[in-house]
This record gives sequence, structure tokens and C-alpha cells, in this order.
Amino acid sequence: MLKDLLQSSRVRLLAWVLVPVVMVLSLTLVTAWSMLTTQQNQSIDGHLGREAEELQVLAERAIDPNTDTNFTSARGLLELYIQRTVPDPNETMFVMVNGAVISRTTDTPPVRLDQDPEFLELVSRVTKAGFGNYPTAVGNARYIVVPITGQAERGALIGVIFSDVESQQITNLLYRFALIVLLSLIAAAAVGWLVAGRVLRPITNVRQTAHEIGASDLTKRIAETSGGTELKQLAAEFNLMLDRIQESFEINKQFVDDAGHELRTPLTIISGHLELMEADPSQADSSMLIVKDELSRMSRIVRDLQTLTKSSQPDFVKRTEIRLVDLGDELFVKASQLANRDWSLGEIPDASWSLDRERITQATLQISENAVRFTSDGDPIRIDIQLVGKGVEVSVSDSGPGIPEASRDRITERFVRGEAQANSGQGAGLGLALVSAIAVGHGGKLVIGDSEFGGAKVALRLPR
Repeated sequence: MLKDLLQSSRVRLLAWVLVPVVMVLSLTLVTAWSMLTTQQNQSIDGHLGREAEELQVLAERAIDPNTDTNFTSARGLLELYIQRTVPDPNETMFVMVNGAVISRTTDTPPVRLDQDPEFLELVSRVTKAGFGNYPTAVGNARYIVVPITGQAERGALIGVIFSDVESQQITNLLYRFALIVLLSLIAAAAVGWLVAGRVLRPITNVRQTAHEIGASDLTKRIAETSGGTELKQLAAEFNLMLDRIQESFEINKQFVDDAGHELRTPLTIISGHLELMEADPSQADSSMLIVKDELSRMSRIVRDLQTLTKSSQPDFVKRTEIRLVDLGDELFVKASQLANRDWSLGEIPDASWSLDRERITQATLQISENAVRFTSDGDPIRIDIQLVGKGVEVSVSDSGPGIPEASRDRITERFVRGEAQANSGQGAGLGLALVSAIAVGHGGKLVIGDSEFGGAKVALRLPR
């Protein structure tokens, strides 16, 4: 569970945002600490150095015969300096003569270094003015020793500043700043967590929807999201993909159902005649003709169903630029071989069109077969190719019984036959469904009307 959480896009998105911010803020804190500490140390050394310079100035005046003061010993000089000096907070001073503390300022230091034997031993050995550090109970102490040598004695001024105590204010400030930064990061992480969840919610919905979709239920869709444009487009594209998958699944399911329903009858007929042939061999010749006819019908049904199944695929129609005159001549030559009818070809405009020659020929011959089925020898059938508005219309007109207006929309469905066709028992009801699929594949539609010969006019209206 924890591993999945750490690997989630939400956590990784927050990490990509917050980790650089934490690194920059940490570097800022360290840099500020270093700069302030360096500045503080320089300030301490400068202050102690000025104390030493003042002592040196006082010593030079002491030996100047033109001044009012004149000291003959280091003791007197150091005591005078101590009396005149007021130490700053966190600072203390005392003087030593011949290794012993003789006087100190009137302050109350955090630690009495003038009573620390180790520190006194350390500074008593100093022969040249200089700085040093000494660890105490309150942290580091920065000190300066200024030796003063008289005629018969050896003294020293020791100035001490408790640097860690002095820098405590800076430390507290940086701690407060770090706390503010930490609280700000926590607040930013909380807001980022909510925002990331809101931004990634459409992606989560995609995952959940994909997980919930099963072969028995393809109706799940992603609800409209309030995310950005890209996420809205993702959700819309995913829903369109699901629409295509559902459509394809329903087409395949319909293919199986239709094939099972329509092939059941010829299979029953074939099975019955095979049993008859087995029981009565004398019926073999007549039964074999029926069996062959049913097998041929089954092959035609399967072939038409396969074509209808492919009609939803993007490559169902493969367009090429075709001269309409050449297309009309080809359709007339092929259709006129179907039966002995009074075939004619209307006047065709001298224009070119982007069409799938094979599919248009297939559709026109299917319409022509229907026209032949419901006409007699010598009856007129005409093929026309005309420009209608911004499109082209390929039509077949016959003199048959026609198609009632109430049935024209319904007969383009699979396995639905017109009244005359149903009464004759001919066809499987796939012809006009296939023609309609070809028209739709070209972006057009199938139009059924009345012909000038008194029969039906079936046309494919195709846009450019």
C-alpha cells in the first residue's frame, strides 16, 4: 500500500515541485546562517580589537611626558583602563598582574572566567596580543589578551565576549524563519496535494472506467471533468474510443447473431435432405441440387455479412479520382450482363470525382440485381450518374412494382426484405443494407424514390 502510494503520480508530481523548493530554501538557510555567523564573528573580533587599541593608546599617553597621567607600573595602567571601561552585554573584562587577577569590570557574565584556573593558566602564558576561543558552559567564548609589561611587573588585559550567547538572537531568528518555512511547505504540500488530486482526477476516472468496463458492459463513460482543456480533451477522446469499441463490439455481436439466425434455416434444409438421401438414395439427385443451392446461399450470406462488418472500419472506402463517364460505361457494361432487360445509360457529365470504384460498382450491381429480380424480359432499367447540388448521385431506375414509401427506411436494415421480396422468398435482406453502408462510408446516404418507369429509383447520394 505504501509502495503504491509513493509510486503514484500524485506523490511524484508533488515531489517534482516541492523537492527543488526544499533544496533552494535549505541552501538559503545555510547561506544566511553562514553569512550572519561570519558577520557576527567579524563584529566580535572588531570590538575586541578596538578595546586593545584603546589600551595601546592609553599606554602611549602614559609614557608621554607632556600628558597629565604618568604611570610607572603596568598595574596602575590596567586598573585605570578597567575603571574607565563599560563592557557591552555578553562581554566581560579583567586584568592580571604577575599571573593573578587584580581587578575586573562590574558586569555579571554568564561564566566567571576570571575564576577558571584553566583559562587563567592559558592566558597567563600569552606574550603577544592575540585572539582565541575557549569552550564554556554557555558555549564558545571569544577572547583577546593584550600583554602590558612594566619595569618590575608583567600584566595583561583580557577581554571576553561570549559569542554563542551573543549570536543566540540570530539563532532564534533563523529558527523562527526555518519554522515558518516548514509550516509554509506543509501548507503548500497540502494545497498541492488537493490541486494535484483535482488535476489528476480525470486520469483516475479513466483508469477506474477502464477497470470497470467488461465485455458484457461497454456503456461506462467518463463524466465531464472540470480540469484543464487537455484533460477535457483526454476524457472526450477516451469516451470516443469507448464509443468506437462499443460500436465494433455490437457489430461483431450482431454479425454472430445475424449469421446464427440466418444460417439456421439453410443448415436445417441441408441436414434434412442429407437424411432423406440416406433413407432414400433415389432422391439423391434432386436433394443434391437443393443442398448446393442452400450452400451457395449460405456463402452469399456470409460474404455479405463480412462486408457489412468491415463497413465500420476506416479503410472500408479507398477513394481514387475517377472520371464519371468511365465509371458509367463500366457500370452499364457489367449490369447489362445480369439479365435480358432494356438497359440504358443516362447522360453523364464530363467530371471527375473521388470515389471507391470497387465499392460503387458493388453497390450499383446490387441495386441492379434487385431491379432485375422484380422486372421481366425487355423491361426498362436505366443507370444514371448526375451532379446534384454539391454532390454526385449514382442511381438505378426500374419498372418493377416499386417500394412503398412506408417501407423505404426499414428495408435498409439487415435481414429486412420488402413485401414483394418477402412474398417471393428471394434474398436474405442484406442487399440494400450493404448498399447503404457503402453510401455512408462515402459520407453520403441511400435514397429510395419512384422512377419515371413506374417502379423504384434507388440512388447513392455522395458528397465531394
